[in-house]
Amino acid sequence: MEGQRFKKRKKPNYKRGIILALLLLLIIFLWFNIEDIITGFFNSK
Repeated sequence: MEGQRFKKRKKPNYKRGIILALLLLLIIFLWFNIEDIITGFFNSK
């Protein structure tokens, strides 16, 4: 049963990989800048 998961292997989807990498970078960027974003958001109100 475990092997069936790996039988249907398509060639790598580069577009999806690039999108995932960009999302990861965006999440890291937001994670390190979240305090500034929150303070800026509340100060603008």
